[in-house]
Order: sequence, then C-alpha cells, then structure tokens
Amino acid sequence: MPSMVSGVGPQLTMAMIREAFHDTDFSVPTLNIQPEGDVTLVNLPTYFQVVFPVAGFGPEEVDTPDPGRLLGYRIEVRPLLKSVTYHLGDQVIGPTTSLGGPYPSGDIRATYRQPGTHDVFAEIVYTGQFRVGGSEWFDIPGEVGLPGAQVTLTVREAKSRLYTS
Repeated sequence: MPSMVSGVGPQLTMAMIREAFHDTDFSVPTLNIQPEGDVTLVNLPTYFQVVFPVAGFGPEEVDTPDPGRLLGYRIEVRPLLKSVTYHLGDQVIGPTTSLGGPYPSGDIRATYRQPGTHDVFAEIVYTGQFRVGGSEWFDIPGEVGLPGAQVTLTVREAKSRLYTS
C-alpha cells in the first residue's frame, strides 16, 4: 500500500486521501420493516431490509472531493459495503453483508415472543477506494461505521375468540 501517490509537484499523501474519505457525506441507512407501519404481531416473522436514501454516497457511488483540499488533484472516492449489523431490540444479527429483503424472500427476520416496543436500527461499516485521474482503484486503509436511523417497532399480541351464534 503506497503511502504517497506518485506524480509531479506536491505529493498527495494517503493521510490526505483518508481524510477526504472520512469527510464523505455517506448515505446513512434506514430500515424498511414488513409488516408495514412499524407494527408487528407476537410470533409473526418480521422482515427487515436496509434502504439507502438518495442523500449522501452509498456503496459503490463515487464522490469527488474538492481538489482545493487535495493540492489540486482530482480524485474520486467510493465507499464499499463491508458489513451491516442489525440491532433488532432483543437480538442482534450480524455483522453480515446481507441487505435483508421483503417478505417472503428476505433473509433478515426476527420473531418476537412478547408484546412491547423495540428500538431497531442497522449499523453499516464502509471501507473505501480511491483513484486519481481515472487510474485503477486503490484501497483506502481503515473503515467508517455509521448507525442508521432508529425506528420504534411495536409488537402487539392478537387474541382470537370463537363465538356461538
């Protein structure tokens, strides 16, 4: 791993590139929950899916930091998904690379056994790569971890009764 990017004139350092990467406006994940409405039932599988909002830079999206901060060099940085950890109230799933999914095929799900409320969120860890002037991509040392937006999930209990007419 080079500590400096070779070129003519002032040298662009890996520390400068790391700082630019850490200053990236990362896309902070939200959770889509099914059943919809942030309400589920006791003993009903609840499905979770990470969704990246349009704002910010998510996995594989390319940011171009201000060249004025980088000695005039035009570099590109792209975040890469390293892992997601799902905090689902009474359980944690991950770290994993799965973004979950909707019913019935989603692989991130929880079944709650008691009624109540749970604060749920997904924490994402990004690694990154950079390139200068359209060169090949190089890895940036380190990672960035971000907690996603917290959602309150309500778990209700449904009771059925049979009546004679």
